Amino acid sequence: MITLALSKGRILEETLPLLQAAGVRMDEDPETSRRLILPTSRADLRLVLVRAADVPTYVQHGGADLGVVGLDTLIEHGGAGLYQPLDLQIARCRMSVATRAEFDYAAAVKQGSRLRVATKFTRIARDHFADKGVHVDLIKLYGSMELAPLTGLADAIVDLVSSGSTLKANQLVEVEQIMPISARLIVNPAALKLERAPMRALIEALGEAVGQRSAA
Repeated sequence: MITLALSKGRILEETLPLLQAAGVRMDEDPETSRRLILPTSRADLRLVLVRAADVPTYVQHGGADLGVVGLDTLIEHGGAGLYQPLDLQIARCRMSVATRAEFDYAAAVKQGSRLRVATKFTRIARDHFADKGVHVDLIKLYGSMELAPLTGLADAIVDLVSSGSTLKANQLVEVEQIMPISARLIVNPAALKLERAPMRALIEALGEAVGQRSAA
């Protein structure tokens, strides 16, 4: 039995059409089902629904053989020992730095000011500012990131940006893009050795589905 870990929300919504194109169908809607382990049209494949942040952990420690996870979550986890065969090119957005409109971010960086940066993506933020030689004090938050600059808690935030409408609604501006983000297929290497043929077939089918979607 092959176990695929997914998280509810945008990634699940955009992964299901790829699975269907790869010949995998669901008997019930994962978004509305109360079950956490769901069978599929393939007798040897099941889905487990976990929190997005837990997907790499399930795959790394064998609770799942494969998983679909955003690059942001994968970087924060560290991705140690995980095989990453596919960029599924779904759940696309970007990791960016944002500030209040009146805050002169470029000048602060140029002057070598020490910035207070709020984020839940501390690894990504730390590496980004270290590469730029910018000194920062990171403030770990788990939600409502936009409040941090508005209340004076932070000078800037590092967060995921899609359309930018949430930033605009809160009088914040995107001042720097750190990296593009999309969802990746991750695989437990030990599981791949044990279930080599069926897992390879699934990975290849998903790869073909991604290619067909990109060409459409």
